[in-house]
Amino acid sequence: MFDKLDPLLHSELRLAVMSILMGAEEADFVYLRQQTGSTAGNLSVQLDKLSEAGYITVEKGFQGKKPRTTCRITDSGRTAFGNYVDALRSYIGK
Repeated sequence: MFDKLDPLLHSELRLAVMSILMGAEEADFVYLRQQTGSTAGNLSVQLDKLSEAGYITVEKGFQGKKPRTTCRITDSGRTAFGNYVDALRSYIGK
């Protein structure tokens, strides 16, 4: 029997964002866009989906006069990511 894969995390871009945030305290929008190779519009939509699910927090502010959007993974996001990895393991038998 296979564990169910979380459809929210099964998206390539959302999984990439979550993977980055698992290894970092926080990441700003520019960094996430550069690391994922995503367009700003697509990344924004995917961050909204992760935020609405409670997997990340998104904080908008300024660094000097420049706008800055910072993302952090939540405890439920860490749990969901761990469950997703466990589900993948059930598919590959490890």
